Amino acid sequence: MGGKAMEELLELKTLLTQGNISDALVLVQEMTEMSKDDKINKIGSYAKILLLHLIKRQAEKRTTRSWDLSIENSVDEIQKTNRRRKAGGTYLSPEELKETLTDSYRIALARAATEAFEGRYSSTEIAKMIDYDRLIADALDLIREDLN
Repeated sequence: MGGKAMEELLELKTLLTQGNISDALVLVQEMTEMSKDDKINKIGSYAKILLLHLIKRQAEKRTTRSWDLSIENSVDEIQKTNRRRKAGGTYLSPEELKETLTDSYRIALARAATEAFEGRYSSTEIAKMIDYDRLIADALDLIREDLN
């Protein structure tokens, strides 16, 4: 646990032992939001990798073992990061996951343009080769697949 988190836990303990429940609840809310932001950032990083390889797959109409492995690893990391270990359920709802994928698309597309077809096409040209809605739906299906 990082130094900042430890400080906040000690502050929380102090507030609780002093009976200052309202300030303790405010601190818990702040800690929860920070934790969720960290989860969203980590999921976003893996979402970019997942989308990159799904874009290349769709655009080039082929796959490689390396891409498949990258997709599998990204899905595993997204699921692991999103899973609430003790409380059960997930940090991000399906809608929030979709929003994270949507936010990650532009960067994944730019990276795909440099990698697919030896970088011969621009992001705009690659975007025309793929079905965006299917891409996002496929990514969500992969992420949800093992959660049920």
